[in-house]
Amino acid sequence: MERVTLRIPKQQIEEVERMVETGEYPNRSEAIRAAVREKLNEQDGTAERPSEKRDRRNWKRA
Repeated sequence: MERVTLRIPKQQIEEVERMVETGEYPNRSEAIRAAVREKLNEQDGTAERPSEKRDRRNWKRA
């Protein structure tokens, strides 16, 4: 995996942090990767594959 540095408005990062805090994602990187995957699938005209739905986890912390 390659490292990418990007600048994101504070409000958007705060929203990503909320998704992490609620357990939707384990960390910011995973949330951002999911957004990129979704956008790429959208541009390809492909829907989420059933295996991707099945592999989705509840990252909520115990």
